[in-house]
Amino acid sequence: MKISLCMIVKDEEYLLAKCLKAIRAHVDEIILVDTGSTDKTKVIARQFTDKIYDFPWCNDFARARNFSLLHANNDWILVLDADEIVTKFDRNSLAPLTQSTEMAVGRIKRINYIENKWGPARHTERISRVFNRQLLHYEGIIHEQIATKNKGSLYKTIPLDITVDHVGYAKEVINKTAKLERNITLLTQAIAACPDDPYLHYQLGKSYYLAKDFRLAYTSFSSALSLPLDHAYEYVQDLVESFGYTLINSEKYSEALEIEKFTVYYQHSPDFNFLMGLIFMNNALFSQAVESFLKCIGSGEGKIRGVNSYLANYNIAVIYELLGYHKEARTYYKHCGNYAPAKKRLAAIK
Repeated sequence: MKISLCMIVKDEEYLLAKCLKAIRAHVDEIILVDTGSTDKTKVIARQFTDKIYDFPWCNDFARARNFSLLHANNDWILVLDADEIVTKFDRNSLAPLTQSTEMAVGRIKRINYIENKWGPARHTERISRVFNRQLLHYEGIIHEQIATKNKGSLYKTIPLDITVDHVGYAKEVINKTAKLERNITLLTQAIAACPDDPYLHYQLGKSYYLAKDFRLAYTSFSSALSLPLDHAYEYVQDLVESFGYTLINSEKYSEALEIEKFTVYYQHSPDFNFLMGLIFMNNALFSQAVESFLKCIGSGEGKIRGVNSYLANYNIAVIYELLGYHKEARTYYKHCGNYAPAKKRLAAIK
């Protein structure tokens, strides 16, 4: 099976070479569509491929993506952005996808590095990025989604052993690309055309959240949650959790308690249970907070690194120390391993 990498880029000289160096050995051709670069993007791209095409930008990501698919020589497509760096690519993991008798899309693991008030945070998610262009294409002017060409038909998803580091929302990259401002403009236009689409309101809220505009993030997330939602969709859980963190960052602690109503959907999620622990903690409901953090420990991997181990243990220890139970606090601080804040508190406890 041969696979084509299809990318759309604009003014990506800062990251493009690193992206292409990491992936070129794993794909059979590289298709690069430039939507109006004024820097050295195309000069850098020519070091890796001669299949570079211009596409006049029309504020429609799906049209640009589909234009890139037209130039591929292979039916199986991998899509990456310039700010995604492949760190693992097991080609054998593609076999269940390419040999499936059902229409299927491959989902890769993306690790997002995002700045917050505690420093850089690592969030893990699965995203759909490998598919057959004869059966599927893109729809949506921004945060475009893979959709079937045959309307009404469905596809299944298959996890692949492919991992990328997503550095596009790291502070220094945001400062260079003004990506969030662009996304907010396009999403606002999309919502004007489709005001009842919860996914668009969610994505707008995420953009405001990353920009640390928690007031507008609150408004957008609230709009999304007021619309009919299918909790089977992965983005809905992220919507709920992002809204919860927005409430915490906005110091709306009492209102955040309303997030508990979603427990019926996400009670086995370490990320959700960790969020509930923080919400209970900020409302001085310490017994419930400890209970929520205990549910995280030893559970499956969360999107936020450490929620199922040292972060949960640390917060339990903080609660016990606050309540004066120093012996118990020391026990849980010791469970945090080399986590620096825990080591600092251990040294401070009498």
